Amino acid sequence: MKEVQDHWFRLAKEEGYRSRAAYKLIDIDDRKRLLRRGDRVLDAGAAPGSWSQVAATRVGPKGEVVAVDLKQINGGGYPPNVRLIQADLRDLTMADLGGRPFDAVISDMAPDTTGDPMGDAMRSARLCHDLLDRCTEWLRTGGNLTMKVFEGGEYPELLRRAGRMFEDAKGYKPRASRAESVEMFVVCLGYRGNDGRVPTAEDALLPKRKPSKGWGSAE
Repeated sequence: MKEVQDHWFRLAKEEGYRSRAAYKLIDIDDRKRLLRRGDRVLDAGAAPGSWSQVAATRVGPKGEVVAVDLKQINGGGYPPNVRLIQADLRDLTMADLGGRPFDAVISDMAPDTTGDPMGDAMRSARLCHDLLDRCTEWLRTGGNLTMKVFEGGEYPELLRRAGRMFEDAKGYKPRASRAESVEMFVVCLGYRGNDGRVPTAEDALLPKRKPSKGWGSAE
């Protein structure tokens, strides 16, 4: 296992990527065709920035990548089509993000792990639901999304909700993911333009669900 992980680490160093996570997005995009030339892409929870590196290459100079994270991202080495924003995504409006919906949203973010697998999986799924909540604002109809989630009890319902929102939504584990890791990537193609909620007779009485505290934090 260590030898396999060293392979991705060494390759990232050789090819100039900021982390081995770059090869997860490369694998996803090679298989699923998530990104297209000229696309406008939001990288949610982008630090340290390797996914933005990959996305910038895939969309080309006529495309755009908007990379957002609570942490500062080193701007060195990025092409002109990458825009970096240090902020909490929940505090940003569409005007802050460029004023028009994105063709794709990508997210490798995860909560800080606590050593409680069930709790970590629940917090991870909550972050993903936060992303799905914002698709009605962020993503154009027909657009694509991929997001990391920890497999657990909340995963099946997350996948079902994504399936109601997109033409196709499936879990995928890239080769660069550790075999023992519980991480999975939900790859969603062809946004239908809805929020994926199942209407109930009580909807009018229910308050809107509050988003989780901190995109990329444990709570």
